[in-house]
Amino acid sequence: MTNTNQPNPQDRSLDEGEIQAVIDRILANDRAAANKAGAARPIEAGSRGTLGGGRAQAISQLSEEHSAYDGEQQDLAERRALRRVAGLSTELEDVTEVEYRQLRLERVVLAGVWTEGTVEEAENSLRELAALAETAGSEVLDGVLQRRLKPDPGTFLGSGKAQELKDIVAATGADTVVVDSELSPSQRRGLEDIVKVKVIDRTALILDIFAQHAKSREGKAQVELAQLEYLLPRLRGWGESMSRQAGGRVGAAGGGIGSRGPGETKIELDRRRIRNRMAKLRREIAAMKPARETKRANRKRNAVPSVAIAGYTNAGKSSLLNRFTDAGVLVENALFATLDPTVRKTETADGVGYTLADTVGFVRSLPTQLVEAFRSTLEEVADADLILHVVDVSHPDPEGQIHAVREVFREVDAQNVPEIIVLNKADAADPFVIERIRQREPNHAVVSARTGAGIPELLEKISAAIPRPEVRLEVLIPYNRGDLVSRLHNEDAEILETEHVAEGTRLVVKVREGLASDLAPFNLHG
Repeated sequence: MTNTNQPNPQDRSLDEGEIQAVIDRILANDRAAANKAGAARPIEAGSRGTLGGGRAQAISQLSEEHSAYDGEQQDLAERRALRRVAGLSTELEDVTEVEYRQLRLERVVLAGVWTEGTVEEAENSLRELAALAETAGSEVLDGVLQRRLKPDPGTFLGSGKAQELKDIVAATGADTVVVDSELSPSQRRGLEDIVKVKVIDRTALILDIFAQHAKSREGKAQVELAQLEYLLPRLRGWGESMSRQAGGRVGAAGGGIGSRGPGETKIELDRRRIRNRMAKLRREIAAMKPARETKRANRKRNAVPSVAIAGYTNAGKSSLLNRFTDAGVLVENALFATLDPTVRKTETADGVGYTLADTVGFVRSLPTQLVEAFRSTLEEVADADLILHVVDVSHPDPEGQIHAVREVFREVDAQNVPEIIVLNKADAADPFVIERIRQREPNHAVVSARTGAGIPELLEKISAAIPRPEVRLEVLIPYNRGDLVSRLHNEDAEILETEHVAEGTRLVVKVREGLASDLAPFNLHG
């Protein structure tokens, strides 16, 4: 494995000039924000335009997306082979044509309700929603944030703000409203009736991204199961499709002879089909589970330590895996770029092997349907010996990311697994923010997966944290058993001393239980 020997810029303490520069920059940002607000609207009464223009903050602003360790990225070329382009349209001029069609980016307006926390947290959540919308392939036109104690049960925003949202949609020409929360079926219908365009919530948006990015058979089945679980309580009938029953004949209505009976509405038929499909998907996912468990059991039987790379979406987990193992996993500056777990084997500097598993990224308010559907995948985190919790320290709210990820850890019973906080993207972060998190998280490493800074120090921390061979033996292996000497060099063993004598090779080693039983006949003190 290739190690970079670049110094970690965060190991030295800041001098007085650098500290003053950081303070001046923070004060300048505060003044700029205050000047920009000016005589702005009071946030309690509701606000719009909180995105601040430009690219969504949740997507990194790094000038380079890939490093030399990311490989050829052929999967990324395939993903970007067909992309929609803003501003281009195939809208037909002649309405007498057979078909009237527009091919363009969806134009969306975002809406959120601020019920608790600070206004910065509420705006960061809306910016993250903008990044999700961009990842799904839409163009964000505007954002609305309303201050309320709790969402309106009928229209989420309340009738007045919903009417204002309708005016914004009409003025911008948007065709979709995305709400930064999970809507109940009645809230979605009520808001759609007012704004007169399609309304989706945060959960549906995340599910749509997962559906686009899932590649493996298991990943596609998990996403479809989550989508059906989300759709089932939101199924709607249209017009008479709610009342088409094959009951008894009433006048000229009904099916007549041969169709009398209790009947079944069309929406009930649809629900039954969805439940049948969900049952089939659960059977398929359960059938895929033994193969993954067999691989995991082999690693446990051979006592191979496992390290899971987990963290917020777009924090740099795949980039870190590529840096460690040259895996060539897809890396993209987008949310939920990789969904399917990737496991690679590597070793420490002194030759102890361990596995690295890249897992699906997390996000605030991760839909419960996805947690349940991907529970089999998230078992890699719960069964790991060590978690590398990757944090994008250049993000506006890294502490919020850490809290959101640990919430998911608790849901999958991984809260007791040893954890190293990896503060990634340090080359693009504020030193003041890095120092703040370092004070709160004692077991941390400051790195940049793109430049390689801090990687050697992180590898040393991993080497010290993983379970190591503990059985100490002094063995004398005859020269005709070179296979055992080879196993000591290839497997998870630490060779402390080696001496060639007349009877064979004398070794002082530390091995795991399984290999110790094979070496028992050659133990000099057994």
